[in-house]
Amino acid sequence: MNINTDARTMRACVLRDVRSLEVRDVPVPEPGPRDVLLRVRAVGLCGTDLHIYSGEANYNKDERGRPVPLARQPQILGHEIAGQVVEVGAEVQDLRVGDRVAVDQGLNCLSRGRESLCEYCATGDSHQCETYGEHGITGLPGGMSEYFCIPAVNAVRVETDLEAAQAALTEPLACVVHSMDAVAHATGARYRLDADTSERRLRAILIVGAGPAGLLFVQYLRRVLGFDGLLLASEPNPHKRGLAERFGADVIDPTSEDLAEAVHERTGGRLAELVVEASGTGRVYPLLPGVLRKQGTVVLYSHGQTGVDLSVLNGLQYKEPVILSPVGGSGGFDEDGRPAVFRRALRLIERGVVEAAPIISHRYGELEAVRSALEEDFFQADYVKGVVEPA
Repeated sequence: MNINTDARTMRACVLRDVRSLEVRDVPVPEPGPRDVLLRVRAVGLCGTDLHIYSGEANYNKDERGRPVPLARQPQILGHEIAGQVVEVGAEVQDLRVGDRVAVDQGLNCLSRGRESLCEYCATGDSHQCETYGEHGITGLPGGMSEYFCIPAVNAVRVETDLEAAQAALTEPLACVVHSMDAVAHATGARYRLDADTSERRLRAILIVGAGPAGLLFVQYLRRVLGFDGLLLASEPNPHKRGLAERFGADVIDPTSEDLAEAVHERTGGRLAELVVEASGTGRVYPLLPGVLRKQGTVVLYSHGQTGVDLSVLNGLQYKEPVILSPVGGSGGFDEDGRPAVFRRALRLIERGVVEAAPIISHRYGELEAVRSALEEDFFQADYVKGVVEPA
């Protein structure tokens, strides 16, 4: 296993403070009877990691909901994780050493072995569990390390020869699946994918931002949900626009044309009935009223926006939209207690229905590369998605 058996130590990226990342030895986590210890084979770099690293967001809160400073409680980032089982707890019956898995990093009632489920876990909203915790985000150690420990029910077995780097994208795809599930079940939504009448059917969807999330939204809408209407993707980066177009979107370059005018023209003045904000920048918020049809639906998918005056919401509120802010890959549980949405997402990638490989633009073979990835590579023109594959 390449573990220091004397000291049981491993290498990990420890975020000691804002923009202060150090690769150092830390103790290998000890699996409990219901846990599995994984050798991390791949961990994706997410915009959320960047926001935490740069100090734009802190999701580690105390009992009063106040952020816990990194200087007081350092964080191991990384929540998009694929690994291989190297140790199995005494009570684990359905995973073996050597199994390859994708990870749901969120701890809920079933993860914690509670006898009764809270109201959120009981209704398929496990990401809002009353005792929720999230590895790599809310203070629990994440996957930017050599080894990672998780309850066995959070590990979904990879059934094919899918490489670990692609399996790591199960988590972001699960978030997209959950988001579209939320859209499908939104109370009061005027326009729907499955509406009985053409007047209430979604005709045009706009995705703002064609980063990894936006590209997964395009594929999921086209290839899984079968949306055959106008699917617009606004993205300033030409490489990402090319991928969005390849996956079935009609692309808009907001650096060369006004977004509202482009949407108005391409929809014949009707505008988009569904807008997904996946850019992660607050600068797009003032643009939303100009692209959304009255009583349309807005999905506020991305996080970490800063420096936005709330007055930009006035025009949006006037249109009486349904506003959704889905978080994570929440969903119900399969019979074995594993997260149903994560399993659906993994199988979509395994079957090639959703392509993960074209989205991965950068691969890093060592943990020491994480700092430069967050400081430099994220902002390069050819960057789409980075994955760390610890040696």
